[in-house]
Amino acid sequence: MRERTRDAHRAAQVTEVGEPVRVLPTVAVAPGPHEVRIDVAAAGICGADIGSVRNPRPDSGFPITPGHEVAGVIAERGSDVTGFDIGERVAVGWFGGSCGYCTACRTGDVVHCPRRRVPGLSYPGGWSTTVTVPAIALARIPDQLSMAEAAPFGCAGVTTFNAVRNAGVRPGGRVAVVGIGGLGHLAVQFASAMGYETIAIGRGPDKAALAWELGADHYIAARAEAPGAALNALGGAELVISTATGTDLLGELLDGLAPHGQLTVIGLDGKPLELRLDKLVMHARSINGHLTGSPSDTEQAMRFAVTTGVRARVQTVPLDAAAEALAEQQAGRARFRMVLTTR
Repeated sequence: MRERTRDAHRAAQVTEVGEPVRVLPTVAVAPGPHEVRIDVAAAGICGADIGSVRNPRPDSGFPITPGHEVAGVIAERGSDVTGFDIGERVAVGWFGGSCGYCTACRTGDVVHCPRRRVPGLSYPGGWSTTVTVPAIALARIPDQLSMAEAAPFGCAGVTTFNAVRNAGVRPGGRVAVVGIGGLGHLAVQFASAMGYETIAIGRGPDKAALAWELGADHYIAARAEAPGAALNALGGAELVISTATGTDLLGELLDGLAPHGQLTVIGLDGKPLELRLDKLVMHARSINGHLTGSPSDTEQAMRFAVTTGVRARVQTVPLDAAAEALAEQQAGRARFRMVLTTR
């Protein structure tokens, strides 16, 4: 058993199924040979974290400490860790480690390693003043980003960054983003900063001013007009990124894809999706899913953000108010990303 230090620390934890999140004393786990211990400064609240609280996995050991959008400072370093220094600012995201020897790892696709580890699921996460993680999961934080700004890049930031840049859209092409929340507000900024004609799609007209502020060239209110038809009137989108959790618009949005266009889903509610396959086949369209990125991708996303002005808009809440912050998120009252801070 690894040594646990006696320093006073706190963590927002779930101790039993159905129990609320409580901030309780915890202990710092000394890092193993290939690990580091981080003094956490900020940790985002993501939809997947909410799932960990509401419906813990059957194999989850209690207590559960959620949190996979983590930013902090290296406090301790394992004996075999090189390349990272004590005091260095680092982030950890949904990717929290991999086996290193499977086909996915050996071909550079570490996020799809069948033994991939996720903070908050595979080991205690970042809703804490301390977290111990594999060094392979670390991403360096640029000096120009605050800890609260950097934390969401481990999941929301790198996910939307990769979804836009890896889609193969031609320079100056047309990209649409569905939803302007925690994921969508970043996707709009990335698409605009990469030089694409950017269309933001929200439910009502109230998000129009925000969409333009984020860099969108057009705004479509889905309650006022069919978004697929509206996109088609603009010439069709080469890429539609759906960040909204609902699936009700996806079938109709296929009408807004240009020939060879793709619909990428990164927000979901787990409900079945019915699509007319002729809308895909007749125009060589495609639909795919997208999940996160590697620590290297996260570093690239943060550096791109620094040079272009892309920022995660965050609402900071003290760690001790984690239960209240979670309730705000669950009720849909949070704007963009809620971030727990330890100071």
